[in-house]
Amino acid sequence: MAVIGYLGKSALEGVIFEVSDQTVRTLSNWKWSGSVRYAVHQRHKYHALTEYTGMDPDKITFDMELRVELGVKPLDDIVKLWTYHREGIALALTVGHKGYGKYRWNITSYSVEIKHTDNEGDPTAATVSVTLQEYLRT
Repeated sequence: MAVIGYLGKSALEGVIFEVSDQTVRTLSNWKWSGSVRYAVHQRHKYHALTEYTGMDPDKITFDMELRVELGVKPLDDIVKLWTYHREGIALALTVGHKGYGKYRWNITSYSVEIKHTDNEGDPTAATVSVTLQEYLRT
């Protein structure tokens, strides 16, 4: 088994990104973005002045394809992400050998597209889209 990374409180729990002959759980459509803030000060008869006022928290978005035939129980990962989101838990994000962000991340939004279910209504294939926002220590 090759652990690619994780999103969670630690490498021992959370959503583990991995590839093996039995399990595939990876990220796709991964985007990392950042922005800064500027104030614009209007002046009479002169050009407006801009002033750099600070940085906004970075954001990361990604999709995960969760399928039973890839060795994943989609509902287990969906419930973990739902819990992290609802409880506002700050999570570490590690991909490869690199931890991303200056500290942790919060799930600000997610969406789940359930593509198939079994005969009891449990998802067997789902695409989960997650938006993270950087959470900094004060």
